[in-house]
Amino acid sequence: MASPAKLNLALSVGAAQSDGMHPIASWMVTLSLADELILERKDHFQHSLFGRVWHPDARSRLDLDWPLSQDLVSRAHHALEQAVGRPLPVKATLRKRIPIGGGLGGGSSNAASVLVGLNALFELGLSLDELERIAVPLGSDVPFLVRGGSVLVEGVGERLTAIAPVPSLHLVLSFPEVMCPTKSVYAMFDRYGPVGLGCAESRTDANRIRSLADTVTRTGAIPTDRLWNDLAFAAGEVSPKLRALQEDIADLAETPVHVSGSGSTLFCICAESITAEALANTITNRLEIQSIPAIFECGPRVLDSTANR
Repeated sequence: MASPAKLNLALSVGAAQSDGMHPIASWMVTLSLADELILERKDHFQHSLFGRVWHPDARSRLDLDWPLSQDLVSRAHHALEQAVGRPLPVKATLRKRIPIGGGLGGGSSNAASVLVGLNALFELGLSLDELERIAVPLGSDVPFLVRGGSVLVEGVGERLTAIAPVPSLHLVLSFPEVMCPTKSVYAMFDRYGPVGLGCAESRTDANRIRSLADTVTRTGAIPTDRLWNDLAFAAGEVSPKLRALQEDIADLAETPVHVSGSGSTLFCICAESITAEALANTITNRLEIQSIPAIFECGPRVLDSTANR
């Protein structure tokens, strides 16, 4: 089954709460770029097995070796077992295309796909709402990625409101070889705020996102100069090279270039597929930054998503 990447078209971030979490308001959409998750049901008394490899056509390939305790696929599997009160023995094989630590929600999408896929594979009969509630403790992107589509995400990911799908436009994703650790980016955000003038505002701005979405619905186009990301400045402070590459791509593309999530993926929007393909090739060849064309996949997940039985 496909495990799609997410993109933050707009991201408003509030000041840290007492528990250290930052409330957000974000317009998230799912993309055609996706990992592949294969789930195979095992006999009742067998242990579950988890494996991950890079897909042959993956463009960015960092080390996939991390502890099982930190693996969101394993954590999602355990959370669902706890929720239904019985073992769900499975062999899960993940073939990754989504870059690690790129702000595209790859790990969160993998966790969401496990919840959706196991629900179908074991015929648990849980609704998307129930799966989203199980997903909340796993991360702020996971509940959205259970459903996918085009959604206003608020709070710490637990409040989801459908937004009219974005137009069938194309985009270019660029994967700079720079590190933007999420904790470091948020720490820099706490210090400098969204534009470098001081600490973060205490509230998020969902109304600004709703206004942007209304404009897109009314005009049928995305005003790229009105997209924003409150973490972009902080990501550029953590990695000055990212900011420089963002400017280089913008000069080459002659259109605004944005940061997704806490970085380091950069994206810009194109009107036609041929333009996106040509621009991705140009960025890759001239700037030596791996880049690919992609499209918005704004249809929500279906509960009978395929899983190997």
